[in-house]
Amino acid sequence: MKTLIIVPTYNEIENLPIIVEGILKHAPEVNILVADDGSPDGTGALADKLAASDARVNVMHRTEKAGLGAAYLAGFAWGTERGYEIMVEMDADGSHRPEDLPALLNAAQTADLAIGSRWVKGGSVVNWPLSRKFISRSGNTYANIMLRSGIRDMTAGFRAYKTSFLNSLDLAGVAARGYGFQVEMAWRSKRAGATIVEVPITFVERIHGESKMSSSIVVEALWLVTKWGLGFRK
Repeated sequence: MKTLIIVPTYNEIENLPIIVEGILKHAPEVNILVADDGSPDGTGALADKLAASDARVNVMHRTEKAGLGAAYLAGFAWGTERGYEIMVEMDADGSHRPEDLPALLNAAQTADLAIGSRWVKGGSVVNWPLSRKFISRSGNTYANIMLRSGIRDMTAGFRAYKTSFLNSLDLAGVAARGYGFQVEMAWRSKRAGATIVEVPITFVERIHGESKMSSSIVVEALWLVTKWGLGFRK
């Protein structure tokens, strides 16, 4: 199926060439869309060079850092206009291994949403301290309980959607713009009756650059999960 890998970037100049090379090695049939939010470190210009050397690479230049959710929603619209049947979310920092792509794409052939999961049997995390593992597991458990989703890794950012299903959702009503976007999209998919499969992956902590995670992003996600869980949908 015609597949687009959407890779949002902001100051990922060291990681971008590595992740693009890895994707095209392990899934040579896909196309890539780099959605750059005006990176001041030159990531956007580097993405243009990569696109000029390989027709499978495309670049969307956005004018400001508007958040992960906004970048993906723009990528979904771009992919829909061009007839992609599967759209994949994938981080640029190397935490999502390209070698896990084939299994995720295979699951997406029959599922509406395939999630690359750290917290199912066979999944793992590399180079995280126990404290961060505890925070991630606790956050996912809280989201699962509040939203009654049955999904073990609702915060996972490595996932593949069937475009036909994705566009049946009310994407204009998506509230979260940070990492809560992943929770909200999983929750919306579950409520819409999606066929959801969790595929075990190995998540690797970034080596280059700085994490975009912040306390405000965590607070946003916790507040939205609590609000949705208590029945406040708007």
